[in-house]
Amino acid sequence: MTVRALPAAGRVAVPWKNGGGVTREIVARPEGAGMGEFEWRVSLADVGADGPFSAFADVDRILTMVEGEGMELTVGGEHRRVDTRFVPQRFPGDLPTGCRLLGGPVVNLNVMWHRGAVAAPTVTVAAPGRSLALPAGPAVLVIALDGTAEVAGVSLGRGDAVLLTDEEATLRATGHTAAIALPPRA
Repeated sequence: MTVRALPAAGRVAVPWKNGGGVTREIVARPEGAGMGEFEWRVSLADVGADGPFSAFADVDRILTMVEGEGMELTVGGEHRRVDTRFVPQRFPGDLPTGCRLLGGPVVNLNVMWHRGAVAAPTVTVAAPGRSLALPAGPAVLVIALDGTAEVAGVSLGRGDAVLLTDEEATLRATGHTAAIALPPRA
C-alpha cells in the first residue's frame, strides 16, 4: 500500500504536442514517459483559443471540463457540446478534433490511455459535501478540482492530487473532486 502526494505547485506547464495550448501532467505510467510512450496519462490542460486538439494514434481520452463556460468539439466530423463542468466525456484521441470555445478559456482534466495496451480508466467526480468509498485497486488517483478534499489522511487543496496504490480509502470532498481508477500494468 502506498499513498503518494502530487501537489499542484510542482507541475510545469508544457506546450501541447501541436503547440495549441499547455498541459500540466499530474501522473503518467511509466513515469517520465514522452507523449507517444505512455500507457496512461492524466493532466490538466489549458485551452485558451479555438483550434485543433493534438492527435494521438491508438489513444482514447476522457475529458472533464473543470473551469470555463465550455466548448464545442468536433470529433471525427461529429459535433459535441461540452458546456457542463465536471461531466466526463469519452472520445477517441486519434480522430481529428477541433475546438470552438463558447465564452473564453477552459481548463480540462484529461485522461488518456493507449487503446488495446491497457483497460480504460474510469472517472468519477464527487460533488461538494459527498463522501466516496474508494476500493483497494491497483491505482486510484484523486484530484481536488475546485475546492478541497481529504483522502487517506492527506488534505488536498485545489489542484492537488494523491495516488493511492492498493489502498482502500474514503474520499471526503468539500469541492468537486475526481477519482480516477487507473488500469493495472499490462
